[in-house]
Amino acid sequence: MKISIITCVLNNSKTIGQTMQSFQNQNYINKEQVIIDGGSSDGTLEIIKKLKKKNTNLISSSDKGIYHALNKGIDQSKGKVIGILHSDDFYENKKILKIVSDAFNTSGADLVYGDLVYISKNYPHKKIRYWKAGKYNSENLRNGWMPPHPTVFIKKKIINEIGKYNLKFKISADYDFLLRALNNKKIKKIYLPKIFIKMRIGGKSNKSIKNLFIKSYEDFLIIKKNNIGGFATLVKKNYSKINQFF
Repeated sequence: MKISIITCVLNNSKTIGQTMQSFQNQNYINKEQVIIDGGSSDGTLEIIKKLKKKNTNLISSSDKGIYHALNKGIDQSKGKVIGILHSDDFYENKKILKIVSDAFNTSGADLVYGDLVYISKNYPHKKIRYWKAGKYNSENLRNGWMPPHPTVFIKKKIINEIGKYNLKFKISADYDFLLRALNNKKIKKIYLPKIFIKMRIGGKSNKSIKNLFIKSYEDFLIIKKNNIGGFATLVKKNYSKINQFF
């Protein structure tokens, strides 16, 4: 099966090359990387054009933020399965896409996910947090459990059924998207206890106190919208991150 990997980028010339190389190094042949550039002006586009290959699909135009860019990437993807590789991130090893493909083929899964390691932005060999996802359990959703978004691979037909990212949410649309998929009993989920992604620390939601507040507010709205709990779920969701540092 073809696997489409969406990479959204805006002015990230420092790491986009490593991200692209990490994708190309995957020993899985039937793959494509859909790069959605928001109109970079720092040399990012030049790097992408230099490194792009036949399996690279580049779209460069202004957008309304990362979730709008991801939706554009979904529309452009030709693969049966869709994954995400942010422009700051890279795969743990060269076998990840092959491992994921095998899991889909042998299990009949609709959604496959794994673990993620947060690393220092300036020292990529320094581990900050280890997000061990663990097996899916519907009851855990009420306790704020969620797998790492960048490790989630999902069939495109499932996205067409549940809908793409809701642009109403500026910071937490990925949480809403995953809840819609995970809370759906018809969707078969498979957890692989392996590190899929290494992510540099410093996401949008953590850049300011204001963003942290907006994220918490959006998370609460999403929890209520998807009928998985209330304020206690929000508290548990934030509290659960503490264990990732140990």
